[in-house]
Amino acid sequence: MVFEEYTNNEECPDLTVVIPVFNEIGNIENLTSEIEKTLLGSLNFEIVFVNDSSDDGTLEILKGLKSQKPYLRVFSHKKRFGQSAAIVTGVRAAKGSLVATLDGDGQNNPEDLINLYNLYVKSSGNENKIMICGYRLKRQDNFIKILSSKVANSIRSKLLGDNTIDTGCGIKLFRAQDFLDLPIFDHMHRFLPALFLRDGGRVISTEVVHRSRGHGNSKYGLFDRLWVGIIDIFGVMWLKHRKIKVEVEEI
Repeated sequence: MVFEEYTNNEECPDLTVVIPVFNEIGNIENLTSEIEKTLLGSLNFEIVFVNDSSDDGTLEILKGLKSQKPYLRVFSHKKRFGQSAAIVTGVRAAKGSLVATLDGDGQNNPEDLINLYNLYVKSSGNENKIMICGYRLKRQDNFIKILSSKVANSIRSKLLGDNTIDTGCGIKLFRAQDFLDLPIFDHMHRFLPALFLRDGGRVISTEVVHRSRGHGNSKYGLFDRLWVGIIDIFGVMWLKHRKIKVEVEEI
């Protein structure tokens, strides 16, 4: 994957909302309206949609929204790279120093963004690396999806020790540069808390609303959430043990 650097000299927004999407034609307009309703008048914000090579007309809807919404920007992958790559593209393009991520299926409630933002500001102090993670107390998913996530979360927590209730929840908030300092790899979005901790950061979990999917179908099945996730855990364990901390003093 090749990512282009985005350089911008305009005023930096308080918050950049990054939304990776793949075949979400039925959800993005309502999601955009909800974000606008929540943040307009409260924060200076931008929305960055990253289209992961959708084939259902999602990109055409995004182009239409961009022409109407001055705060909305659109990036599109020429082929499908996956959710992690889409998040990386969005964070690298962000004009704001703080980034929040949302899933494109509408199951995350944009009203929670204000709570995450305020919690970050309250908690950051002199600490450089903090991630605010939402956790879904009442999940609105089918049994297989919930079961596979619970099993994977249990295994992940025991092996990685990330002390995070719901690492798979799509709504998170962090400083863009802290994210970009992390090792970049496929499926990394599932392990962001462990990666932040690896870099000496702090992770704070807060309850968020979880809603039923508005339109379309989930892009994940049992295999994706459970078995692939377990394989990736061992890769993250390897990264944790290979971390080098170098202290340098200029003489």
